[in-house]
Amino acid sequence: MTKAVRVLQHGGPEVLTYEDVSIGTPGRGEVHIRNEAIGLNFLDVYFRTGLYPAPNGLPLTPGHEGAGVVLALGPGVRGLNVGDRVAYADPIGAYAEERLIPADRLVKVPDAIPLQQAASMMLKGMTAQYLLRQTFAVKKGDTILFHAAAGGVGLIAGQWAKHIGATIIGTAGSDEKVSLALEHGFHHVINYNKENFVERVKDLTGGKGVDVVYDSVGKDTFEGSLNCLRPRGMIVCFGQSSGPVPPFDLGVLSRKGSLYLTRPTLFTYIAGREALERSANELFDIVATGAVSIKIGQTYALKDAATAHRDLEARKTTGTTVLIP
Repeated sequence: MTKAVRVLQHGGPEVLTYEDVSIGTPGRGEVHIRNEAIGLNFLDVYFRTGLYPAPNGLPLTPGHEGAGVVLALGPGVRGLNVGDRVAYADPIGAYAEERLIPADRLVKVPDAIPLQQAASMMLKGMTAQYLLRQTFAVKKGDTILFHAAAGGVGLIAGQWAKHIGATIIGTAGSDEKVSLALEHGFHHVINYNKENFVERVKDLTGGKGVDVVYDSVGKDTFEGSLNCLRPRGMIVCFGQSSGPVPPFDLGVLSRKGSLYLTRPTLFTYIAGREALERSANELFDIVATGAVSIKIGQTYALKDAATAHRDLEARKTTGTTVLIP
C-alpha cells in the first residue's frame, strides 16, 4: 500500500482525501516510481472541480507533474534502469507517494537539476516552451503580453522571452507580484487592480498593440486581451483560472483587425515521444545555462494538498509550488 490524494466527488478543496491505495506491479511498458516531489498546477483544480472531465471518471488521483526515482520496471521497458532519476508531465495521477506510469512518458533528469526543481517545472516549463517556441514562435523584437506574470508559467516565460530578445509586458494582482515578475525578465508589469491593463498596454506600445497575448486567466481578461493586439496579432488562451470564456461572435476577430485565436494544450504538443523529449531537453538546456532560473516558491506536504489548493485559488502562491510526499 501507498498513500495518495484522491477525489471521490467533485467540489472544493475539502473533497481531497489522503488515503491508502494499492498500485500493484508494473505491466508491460510501465515503470514503478517513487515520487520525490509533485508539482501543483491550476490544471489540478480544473479536474478536482469537474471543469475538466477525469479520463477514467471518479475516484481520481489528481496531478500531472512530478519527479522521482525508478523502483521497478515492467516487461518490455528499455532505456531506463532501477535508480534512474526521472520526471514527467503526463498522465494524471501524480498526487501519490508511489505510482505506475508508462515508460514512454518519463524523461531522465540531468544530474545538475534537483528532483524537487524538476517536479516544479516539467508542466510549467514545457508549457512555456510550446507557447514561446511553437504556438507563436517569439522572435527578437516582438512585443508580448503575458497575464499572470508572477505565476509558475509566467516567471519562466518572462525569462525565456527576454533571452530570445522580445519585449515582455505582464499583468499581476499585487505590488509584490509585480516586483517578482520584474525580477524574472519582464520589462513592464501592470497591477490590474490599480491600472486598466488595456490602456497601459496601448501607452507602452505607442498605440500599436502587442504581437501576441498569452492568456491563462480566461473570462476576466479575454475581451481586454483582444483589445491589446495589433492587427493580425494572436491571442493564445491556454487556461481559464477566472472561468471559461463565454461564447462570442467570431466576427469580433475580424472587426478588431483579422486576429488569430487558439486554445492549445501542452498534452497535444508532447503527445509523441520525440516531441516530449525535444520539449523537455530544450527546457533542461535553458535552465542549465542559467538563462532561466526556476525557484520553488512554496512547498506543502502531500497530505496538505487541500491547503495548497485553497492558497492557489486565493492567488496566495507565486511561482512554482511542490507537494512533498
